[in-house]
Amino acid sequence: MDTRIKKMAQLLDSDQVLEKAGLTKKSSLQGVHPPWHDFTTLHPGSDNGLLVTHSSKIHDPLRVQMKKVQSEKVQTSEEWLRNYSLESLQLTLEHLVDEGKIILNSRNGVEEIEFTEETVTDFESRLSEVIELYQQRIQWLLQDSRKVFGLIKGTKVGLLVDVSHVSCRPRLLDFQKDLFCLIDEQLCYKKQLYCLSFSAEMSPLWESPKNINVHVLHEARQWIKQLEPGRGCNLLKGLKHVFTMKELNSLVLIVGSCPDQSLEILSDYAQQCMLGRKLHLHAVAYDCSSPSSLAVLKNLAEAVRGRYHCYSSKGENFDSSDFQLLLQESRKAKDLLGSIKQTFRGRIGDSLIGRIADVSTEFASTAPCNFFPKPPKHEGPLVIQTPCVLAKTSKEWLKTYGLKAKKLNLYQVLAPNAFSPVEEFVPILKKTVSSTLHEKAMIQFEWYDGTVKNIHVDLPVLYNYQKLLVNMVRIYEKRIDWLSVASRRIWGSVCERRVVILVDVSVTNSMYIIHIQHSLRLLLEEQMSNKDCFNIIAFGSDIVPWQLELVPSQPENLQKAWRWVLSLQCKGSRNLMSALRRAVEIDFKDKDKHKSQGLYLLTTGIPDQETHTVSAYVAEVCRGFDLQLHVCLFSVMEEVDSNGIIPARYANPTETAIAFKEIVQRANGRFHWFGEAGIFESDDITIIVSEMEKANKYSQKCAFLAESLKQRSVNQSVKTFIPEGDPNVLTKKEKRRPQKLPSPKPTALSLARMYIKDNHDAEKNASRRVQTWRPTSAKAEIPPGPVYQKYPKVTCIGKSVPSVTLPNKEEICSSKEWLSKYSIKKLKLELPRLLFGPGCIHQRKTVALLHKKVSAKYCTVFPSVEIDGVVKHLQFHPKELEIYTEQLEKVLRCYIERIQWLLSGSRRLFGTILEANVCLLIDTSGSMDPYLPHIMKELTSLIWEQLRKNKVRFNLLRFAENTETWKECLVEATDETCHNAVQWVSTFHAHGNTCTLVALQKALSFQGIEALYVLTDGKPDTSCSLILTEVERLRKKQDIKIHTISFHCADRGANEFLKKLASQTGGRYHCSFGDVDGQLAAHRMLTEGFDDEDDPVFPYFEGDDLKKLTQEVAKARGFLKQAKFLRIKF
Repeated sequence: MDTRIKKMAQLLDSDQVLEKAGLTKKSSLQGVHPPWHDFTTLHPGSDNGLLVTHSSKIHDPLRVQMKKVQSEKVQTSEEWLRNYSLESLQLTLEHLVDEGKIILNSRNGVEEIEFTEETVTDFESRLSEVIELYQQRIQWLLQDSRKVFGLIKGTKVGLLVDVSHVSCRPRLLDFQKDLFCLIDEQLCYKKQLYCLSFSAEMSPLWESPKNINVHVLHEARQWIKQLEPGRGCNLLKGLKHVFTMKELNSLVLIVGSCPDQSLEILSDYAQQCMLGRKLHLHAVAYDCSSPSSLAVLKNLAEAVRGRYHCYSSKGENFDSSDFQLLLQESRKAKDLLGSIKQTFRGRIGDSLIGRIADVSTEFASTAPCNFFPKPPKHEGPLVIQTPCVLAKTSKEWLKTYGLKAKKLNLYQVLAPNAFSPVEEFVPILKKTVSSTLHEKAMIQFEWYDGTVKNIHVDLPVLYNYQKLLVNMVRIYEKRIDWLSVASRRIWGSVCERRVVILVDVSVTNSMYIIHIQHSLRLLLEEQMSNKDCFNIIAFGSDIVPWQLELVPSQPENLQKAWRWVLSLQCKGSRNLMSALRRAVEIDFKDKDKHKSQGLYLLTTGIPDQETHTVSAYVAEVCRGFDLQLHVCLFSVMEEVDSNGIIPARYANPTETAIAFKEIVQRANGRFHWFGEAGIFESDDITIIVSEMEKANKYSQKCAFLAESLKQRSVNQSVKTFIPEGDPNVLTKKEKRRPQKLPSPKPTALSLARMYIKDNHDAEKNASRRVQTWRPTSAKAEIPPGPVYQKYPKVTCIGKSVPSVTLPNKEEICSSKEWLSKYSIKKLKLELPRLLFGPGCIHQRKTVALLHKKVSAKYCTVFPSVEIDGVVKHLQFHPKELEIYTEQLEKVLRCYIERIQWLLSGSRRLFGTILEANVCLLIDTSGSMDPYLPHIMKELTSLIWEQLRKNKVRFNLLRFAENTETWKECLVEATDETCHNAVQWVSTFHAHGNTCTLVALQKALSFQGIEALYVLTDGKPDTSCSLILTEVERLRKKQDIKIHTISFHCADRGANEFLKKLASQTGGRYHCSFGDVDGQLAAHRMLTEGFDDEDDPVFPYFEGDDLKKLTQEVAKARGFLKQAKFLRIKF
């Protein structure tokens, strides 16, 4: 046997290695144990008891030795691979090359490398043994408690157990059985142990960690037997408690449901608490099917450099840090072994001789693509997905969702309240004078065209506008996230119907061929199935098309294209111009007859041709046609062998990006630059970021306007308290209006003249009030003084416009109650009542002499209008009409803002919760299955937004074929109960029929209940009349309102039943249908004004609250239209 083989044998089967792995030669008495066993366990007997409780085994010297070794030599896969990785065992490609012998060929003077057959065979044998070694350790990790919980590291262990997921009895028994195995097989060999269970509350077994002994292990087993299911998963609370135990050096988290806290909160807290401590975190996801829970635990473990283990009783979603490291190393060894066999296949003789260039080419060019790490199922068939909608570029997308498209441009919002400064020439002063009104009532603001406008700042409008901006920014962030994942991270959004893909397979991409193939796989799977036709062209020095022309994007063609992609080989330089010519002149030869055509170039470097040459060509072929060139630049470090083909041109990544930007600009395309670290630059993302920055700038300007208004208010209030003439007070120098000169002191003559004038005016006024008595004949005597005649008091027919007072914040009440205080009638703003009285009717009387009816003498002086066939005269002045219009618009704005409030948050789906003691009944029958995730999300929002905020005592009840309540009685809305309620809601699942009557009977039995809120999507299983009768009977005992909520219910009969149920019990009927159109109409009214009565209009709301408000809005808009029409009459 060769000495190297002997060394390998010694390495794989020696006492020293066994000791490193956690075994001594004594442990071989139990059988042959390979070095992947970090410790050896004794299998429990049939009694399933703790082995340490048997005194006959405690004193076994072998067990004592094993316990000592196991407690000290436990190794994770990362630690184990430090001694048994391919690099440590010298089994890499570089080590194989080092074992060859370099010789000089006498014929051509080329250096060659010589391998003996024994050397290659020996290397292959050692690789095979190592692969078997990895497989055996993997199998060992998948046995007993290691399969469920992984390998527990450390000597002083804290065990945190989540009991929120063990809701049913069989699952609890399995969980307890697995925990017993964990104690028997791993935890019993530790030095100290601390146990704690948690759900919404935590329950520690001991106050501090205990030293391991028989009694401690017995208490731990009893504690496991007594575990009870709980609600909620307050992981943060458990971590806060266990981090106070400074003795621990290992922390094991066993979680089976999604934690109540977010990943950011948990990871930040764990990092702060573990800073400077030698504490190892081991997170275990136990039989958990929630992807969010798995992601939280895995990321938490990675954030604190711990380990992660995922176990599923169904064999799904298995994952482990230890397992993945071994699997990766095993896969690397297998790929290397396959490459060696493929390279030296068919060579016969005692020696294997080849040129160094040949070996280098075979291993560095062809072989690497075989032993490079590949994604899972890389060579398998495509899993084709059909996109729901045709993709759009961000530029096109913003035409629908941009700030301007949504009428959220700041200048659009401010325009109704923006006024240009007024300047007029005053002849007396012989100069132009500016208006100074804005200094008192308005804020000066620079407009987009550089001019200065005077802005009337309406703070509620600005605050509402800022909220809308925040919502739009969230939409833009979601768009960016969508553009940054899956195939869009590499290709961007492929929008055209006819597509040709150009793939760079030059020799510089040899190390990245797997990346290129995987990128093409993602594109074919996710974005190509809804295209009309496509083709793929690979180019290096030569042009290799997949098909001679475009082919339909059918599944079979996509699969054929993928099999062709797997055969691509990298060679040559980057002949981009030839690839473009081939695509344009053959695939797009009829480009003038088609629309929506695109070229997508995936490349890693600058092309062989000059940039200006390529730019001129693409500009010429794309001009006048619906054809674009898009570039996807994959940034890599180019490493070319000196004997390979060197690219015709070289540029660093920045220069390459600049060159392709110029080409893309000439071709009306988009530029996308990415790398292994992420996206560096993308036109699609850049334009979205620009829109977000614009929204941020608008928000800052709104804040500036609001702050300016507040500052002005403060300055004015301070100014009133400054004592005049105080020399110690420094006032800011400002422009002041010139004051009138004081009148001169009057002289005696001036005073006399003023006295005469005043007396004359007084006599003149008195003469107007006095009617002098005149005699009927000359004989009559004149009375001594004037006679005053008392006339009847004139009644004023017209009424003044009242000044309305509206609420500053939204009141929590029904629309019926709200309108009883703020309706048009209550505010006395009904137009006919203000304008017309009994004396306003146009009257015509018959004149006997003329034999016809004649109008009053002064009828033509007053404007008239015909109302319901009766001509009436207006007794309103134009100024009064303007005041009325202003007051009515103010009321209308208040109405619409309340409608927006009713259509926001959880009120959109559930309406407004009015009472202080309520129960929510949620229909979870089978018909609710498509909508249940949305219901759960909105219900979570309701719990926090209305119940918790308004401190409502509440309970939850779900009903399908049977009912289930969250609690047995009403509970206070605290943070803890709300967390618990949200966790309970997350367990909803749709099934069965709709037992509405049973649910109502159960809910009406709660003590202290004031109202029920019933959400359902259809008719109940029982008779509707029976339910109405039974509810009426139950309500005789206590007056309980039932509010009904119709959700996605198209059955008119079911909706009528819900309306009757609400009306009969004094409740309200609510339906969210038309909410989106309603929000849009409200926004348009607030931004565009109320000039047009017919556009926009609210959709027909069936719900009581929204229906009453929209009817009042329609009434107010009618009055406003009449008032503006009458204003024209003057």
